[in-house]
Amino acid sequence: MVDTLGLIHALSVHEANVQDRDGAKEVLAQLDWNRYPRLETVWADAGDPGKLEDWTADELGLLLGIIPKLQGQRGFVVLAKRWIVERTFAWLGRYRRLSKDYEATPRSSESWIRCAMIHLLVRRLAPG
Repeated sequence: MVDTLGLIHALSVHEANVQDRDGAKEVLAQLDWNRYPRLETVWADAGDPGKLEDWTADELGLLLGIIPKLQGQRGFVVLAKRWIVERTFAWLGRYRRLSKDYEATPRSSESWIRCAMIHLLVRRLAPG
């Protein structure tokens, strides 16, 4: 889960056989929602069908907005809100350790993602 600046607030790396909607529940459950009192809407791609929308509304009291692909879309097209996550993936992909799935465990992958984000933030804070 990233904010509008592309900074990670929660993440979950899981096996490929876990549906996106199930992984999304895990990520959304990680957050302390009291820290985000103004948050009203969470955006997701079209791979997250109605069950997740209902769960988000019932469990978290938030609206889940779905950003679908454009009708007839072929290849990559920049879509509102979704480009923010894609930009974060691009930042992470510049780190050799994250460019491929080298890690043996999901926890190790999550740790390297956190290290990469810390490095990005520190570089942005450093002068010149």
